[in-house]
Amino acid sequence: MARQEENTGFEQLKRELKQKTVGSFYVFCGSEAYLRTAYLQRLHELLIEPFAEEFNFHRFNGDNLTPQALSESLNALPMLSERTIIQIDDVDFFRMNEEDRKTYGTLFAEIPTDCTVVLVYDTVEYAPLKKDKYLFETMSKALVVSFSQPSERELCGWVARHFKPHGKTLTYDTCVYLISRTGGDMTTLSGEIEKIAAYESGDVITREDVDAVVESVLEAKIFDLTDALCEGDFDRAMRELFVLLQRQEIPNAILSSISGQFRRIQMAKILSSRGMLPSDLVKFGISSYPAQKAFAYARKLSDKFCDAAVLHC
Repeated sequence: MARQEENTGFEQLKRELKQKTVGSFYVFCGSEAYLRTAYLQRLHELLIEPFAEEFNFHRFNGDNLTPQALSESLNALPMLSERTIIQIDDVDFFRMNEEDRKTYGTLFAEIPTDCTVVLVYDTVEYAPLKKDKYLFETMSKALVVSFSQPSERELCGWVARHFKPHGKTLTYDTCVYLISRTGGDMTTLSGEIEKIAAYESGDVITREDVDAVVESVLEAKIFDLTDALCEGDFDRAMRELFVLLQRQEIPNAILSSISGQFRRIQMAKILSSRGMLPSDLVKFGISSYPAQKAFAYARKLSDKFCDAAVLHC
């Protein structure tokens, strides 16, 4: 049995780091690179003295990993630190030949107690295959930690905490707006927080500060474009389209995003007709700010307009 199922692995990892009871075998996967990098760093800080990292940290990928190299690293004694750490990036062990699968399965089954192995999946998907029973059972002993984007409420708390050292505050609505302009990617948000904090000399971050500093992602610019279309301001819509083309955005991606926005408005219209609220649209995986805007336009636009917009897209 795995130590934890994938959806609870993140919470288990946080507990282990807090209690300093780190295990010997981890799989780090998922789309949120910022969190993955941050927790790798926390493992390093807990287990390895900075001056001894050269001796105690071993990193491999598909180009330099061999059974012998891994075996030697597993058996290397930690120097002036509690443990050694072995990080293996983007290696799909289940797609290896049968002999290599068995060899690596045996090595992972015998990880020393003074060593922590972390398999990191970024560009390669972690997809264990049950048909290789021995390797599958061995890999199941790892704690699988899937780093996914936090919920909007969790992300707002994270943003507020990162503005605090700069002596800045912002309302929840402004925070939601900032997230919508950046797409919610934590790496992007981290950089934009630094830029906004440097730009605003006052204590309170406003929506105007966000607009002045943040380079909006495609979805946010599409939101501005469809806003203009819904308002009947076609000159502004063309200006927004021109900006997107200047940024060399792919035309099909632009059209797909516009279509998605009008489908959200149409969905909001259907939900609104049944007495439902923006919070009900959020349940479909749409952030609160776009959901509120979709409901606002759904109340203003006719069924004929919404149906025609989706059909034209």
